[in-house]
Amino acid sequence: MNPLADLHENRDEAIAWRRQIHANPELGYEEFASSELVAERLQAWGYEVHRGLAGTGVVGTLKAGKGPRRIGLRAEMDALPIQEHTGLPYASGNLAAPSARAKVASRPDDPGWFFEDFCNWQNIEPYWRFITDSAAPAAAGRLMGCRTVRLYHDHLLVKEPNTRQRTPWHQDQPYYNVVGGDTVSMWIPVDPVARESTLEFVAGSHRGPWLMPRTFMDNEAKWFPEGSLVEMPDIESDRARYPIVGWALEPGDLVCFNMLTLHASGGVGGQRRRRAFSVRFIGDDVRHAPRRWRTSPDFPGLAQSLPEGAPMDHPLFPVLWQAEGEAARA
Repeated sequence: MNPLADLHENRDEAIAWRRQIHANPELGYEEFASSELVAERLQAWGYEVHRGLAGTGVVGTLKAGKGPRRIGLRAEMDALPIQEHTGLPYASGNLAAPSARAKVASRPDDPGWFFEDFCNWQNIEPYWRFITDSAAPAAAGRLMGCRTVRLYHDHLLVKEPNTRQRTPWHQDQPYYNVVGGDTVSMWIPVDPVARESTLEFVAGSHRGPWLMPRTFMDNEAKWFPEGSLVEMPDIESDRARYPIVGWALEPGDLVCFNMLTLHASGGVGGQRRRRAFSVRFIGDDVRHAPRRWRTSPDFPGLAQSLPEGAPMDHPLFPVLWQAEGEAARA
């Protein structure tokens, strides 16, 4: 047995694990994915593994011989809440350094944690690389039947294990500062999503009407005056009345839907978190529609630089894809 030779032989694999943890940082007592990775590797190497110490701690025991002596090795997995500017391909991501738009969307007494953040494509290079280098913009263009596709925004959604907070039934577009039908959201899970925790949709609801947007926590109407839009029906109390669809999902899947589609999702149980990255695209007929309350997400100063009713021709909404021949005409 040559430990140094063994270490050298597994060097690349160990580096990949370390970079995986570095790129997906988790703060103290929230290291669910990191602890699961460590536990899985220890088990694969033949260790006796104990999970859940102080919530996310992991202990691996390896017995060799019958002697009384013990050796203990300790390591920490929690990240620090700082922004990384190294530019490395495995640089720490969104959860370690949330933007000013980030919010916790679960109540203080929820045993889990529901975190959201928006519009990080200018600061997190992997987000921008996916948005621009993947087939997503071209797919959005074909789904919308548009000549030009712009980015509207990105959206990170994280529900930690045992999050009770549901995402209530709603349409996205009434919370936004845009009108027009050429829209598509892509909801992309990076963890397996059970059917009971997935996004659900009311099929055909993208045809309207617009329904009153209300704050998720206290049910207030802030974007439109009371009575100006049709109220949201109580879908949960009579689910059989509606054509509800939804699917268990795996990493690599994605769900695409119009921004007027009614949708909701449940909480998350068990030991797995539910992380999803959503990218929202807009097309030819979309126009600026400032609201009386800050939109979700908000675009500070946009109302002063982009008139109401104008096309979304602004650096905040870059062109990502154009149909063949459209670029030449532009």
